[in-house]
Amino acid sequence: MNIFLGIAQILLGVALIAVMLLQSKGEELGGVFGGAQGIYQTRRGFDRVLFNITIFIAIAFFVLAIVNVIFFSTSR
Repeated sequence: MNIFLGIAQILLGVALIAVMLLQSKGEELGGVFGGAQGIYQTRRGFDRVLFNITIFIAIAFFVLAIVNVIFFSTSR
């Protein structure tokens, strides 16, 4: 069970990084590393879907991290 939780958390972490990098399209390289965006735009279409996927993966990652801590702390 511990191996499964570890692998799942690694996969969610990689997916979270990939989805966050996909969101910075069109902002050039400065947008990836925190560059300022001059105009606020509403999310539409694929951007909104990508944003919702990012939120879901982030929540799943943190819930899995908490579950991982609970299982590892009680198994010792």
